[in-house]
Amino acid sequence: MATALFDKIIFGPIKSRRLGISLGINLLSPHSKLCNFDCIYCECGWTKNNEHSTEKPHFNDKKDVLISLENFLKERAEKKEPLDVITFAGNGEPTMHPDFEEIINKTIELRNEFFPNVKIAVLSNSTMLGKESVRRALAKVDRAILKIDSAFDKTIAQINEPIGQYSLQNILDNMALFTGEIIIQTMFLRGENKGETIDNTTEKEVSAWIKVLKQVKPTQVMIYSLDRDTPLKTIEKVGKGELNIIAEKVRNAGFECSVA
Repeated sequence: MATALFDKIIFGPIKSRRLGISLGINLLSPHSKLCNFDCIYCECGWTKNNEHSTEKPHFNDKKDVLISLENFLKERAEKKEPLDVITFAGNGEPTMHPDFEEIINKTIELRNEFFPNVKIAVLSNSTMLGKESVRRALAKVDRAILKIDSAFDKTIAQINEPIGQYSLQNILDNMALFTGEIIIQTMFLRGENKGETIDNTTEKEVSAWIKVLKQVKPTQVMIYSLDRDTPLKTIEKVGKGELNIIAEKVRNAGFECSVA
């Protein structure tokens, strides 16, 4: 199965490894990816492919997003079909949307009207936490799931390929400003990128990453490995056994940890 974009504003619900029955919301165009990362494992493919696209990357209009969400929730509630979580993910970084806070506020209203027991989650690469409106919005959701794939900028450059300047210390400084609860999500993998070995499962990597967790103090840690096709073919999945060993180290450090 090749990498693919989410072709609608609302997608699913799908059975998520980490979240349960999840309704996805894609704030980015269904035809192109819009992200300030170019992760080598992204199921949506390369961000850099946008350079060769005939369509300029753009955000879905706020009105279109909210109308689509309201219609879907209303219909699903009338049919009494189950739902566990509304998840902002899709073709890139959702917190980059200029109306992100307004969309979150309205989503909470719609959730309360149609599915009051459903959680709202945001999957984010953490880069927009320097923006106060993003921090406010994320503090209101039930699950702010923020990515940190390594404690080292060099490894992050290999795995996430940030577009523009990136500093993990800057991310951590902005997390310190965040008043909500944080769930840290980390992808573990190994392989090769541009002739360099990648492996964020080594003792050095894991020990430094756990030190970062102690600084961030997340309420939960989610670790996982490859499950779908990836744009870079020279990386490989880390087995469940190895993930469980890492998870046990996280638990010994005092944090709840789930393995997918």
